[in-house]
Amino acid sequence: MAVSNNVTLVLASASPRRLDLLAQLGLRPDHVVPSDIDETPGKGELPRPYAARLAREKAQAVASQHPDMTVLAADTVVAVGRRILPKAETESEARACLKLLSGRRHHVYTAVAVIDPQGNRRERLSDTVVTVKRLTDSEIDAYIASGEWKGKAGGYAIQGRFAAHVKAMSGSYSGVVGLPLYETNALLLASGLSDGA
Repeated sequence: MAVSNNVTLVLASASPRRLDLLAQLGLRPDHVVPSDIDETPGKGELPRPYAARLAREKAQAVASQHPDMTVLAADTVVAVGRRILPKAETESEARACLKLLSGRRHHVYTAVAVIDPQGNRRERLSDTVVTVKRLTDSEIDAYIASGEWKGKAGGYAIQGRFAAHVKAMSGSYSGVVGLPLYETNALLLASGLSDGA
């Protein structure tokens, strides 16, 4: 991907996975500025609009600090029906997520928002359906012991050991990892950051 020389890109995320995914597009952000927003879901807020709102608010928060730059933000939400699963921070949270995901389908929504120096905001959202095999207690124990779940939406990382438990997936693999490349590339093209190469 070729980037215009006079455009500065800011990634509003501390996620090393999002950096790696941008690199797949041949793009390295000029700055990495994690956003600091309240990620608490609103009362009755559904997973899809919740993901879109967080990506938008992250982009806006960082764009307000860097108004002369193009800001890219994303948010990933794992949901079972209307229920939003947490970014697991404790073993008990991760275990509860894995038990809920075991033997069923769930949605992974990843929203992307780009704000250019003119203040134009563009958004896209990927919706991927992931089917997890029925997990045994020993499989859950082993995954918890790996520590791979820490800070991950829904308590798992599809790019790691958990891939062995995914029976099927319909949608964007990169979206489940944290940055849907098709949608991201389309937004960057529309923002003049890419020539599509």
